[in-house]
Amino acid sequence: MGNYNMHTDDELFLLLKKGNHRAYAVLYERYWAILFRYARKIIQNDEEARDVVQDVFVMLWSKAETLEIQISLSSFLYTSTRNSILKIFQRGKVKNNYLSSLAEFIEQENNTTDHLVRDRELANRIETEVALLPPKMREVFQLSRRFYLSHREIATQMEISDQTVKKQMANALKILRLKLGTFFFLFF
Repeated sequence: MGNYNMHTDDELFLLLKKGNHRAYAVLYERYWAILFRYARKIIQNDEEARDVVQDVFVMLWSKAETLEIQISLSSFLYTSTRNSILKIFQRGKVKNNYLSSLAEFIEQENNTTDHLVRDRELANRIETEVALLPPKMREVFQLSRRFYLSHREIATQMEISDQTVKKQMANALKILRLKLGTFFFLFF
């Protein structure tokens, strides 16, 4: 199946429904930190935010086979996280001084969620386009942007010249800019 990081959320979810552990791990890596920050903003408690996100991922794994999601996976995860937080509030486990924080956050929530979902969807589009680059160009791009290697380090690792690395990077950026437009540079 190749590099799972290159798969879209939808592709990974289909693999997850078949019990694929690697697909689950990639989704966990993609979303754990984002969902944790989201939960922590509302709850203002690291431990409880961590528990909420952990519960969402446990649910995702345990119910994956039977889950039918009509929205994007990212929207589903955000909604599940929000619902888990609301249950905590309803059970009274969170102190009253957090209630004003929740009310204020819910007012902003739709914009925040939409923004995060759009970011994730753009990231998926970028991953798809990067996967379509010629192999050597793709490797240079990923070593630079994903693993933060310098041009010299990439040249040494791939046994090519610094000039070739610069040319491959310039070409990769040009191709991606053409396919993805100016939003691409928000990520790189």
